[in-house]
Amino acid sequence: MEKEEGAALVVRVLFVCTGNTCRSPMAEAILRSKQWPNVEVRSAGVYAMDGMQASRHAQSVLSENGIDHEHCSRMLTGQDVDWATHIFTMTATHRNTILHNFPQASGKTFTLKEFAGDGGLDVFDPYGGNKDVYRDTFHDLVASIDKLIEKLKEK
Repeated sequence: MEKEEGAALVVRVLFVCTGNTCRSPMAEAILRSKQWPNVEVRSAGVYAMDGMQASRHAQSVLSENGIDHEHCSRMLTGQDVDWATHIFTMTATHRNTILHNFPQASGKTFTLKEFAGDGGLDVFDPYGGNKDVYRDTFHDLVASIDKLIEKLKEK
């Protein structure tokens, strides 16, 4: 966490998945919707194409839950890694890819589920699934993010 001049500690959360069109944008939108003070949040993908919208079902499920989120996919960069105080990946493979490519991320990179203590390591990838699959992933993300918030508040 970083201390801004004359302010409280700032938490900078970066959510990472593969293409930055399903899980990480949903996680970003969910955390933003919590309106937690002194938290900045972004998302990116380890193999993302820049400029893609969130998937149709991801947008729809967020909307069903009263969450508005404009999204444009982005490839993970070293600047993102340096910006973040915490990096939460959707899978252990994403975490390992980041640690291999950005050794400076060690100590602040975890799977979302391992940090939240939510059992297992991976958030299921809904890509290509129907809206119900996206709903399941959304609810899984909400549960993990609620636990993540509690853990970060303890620090």
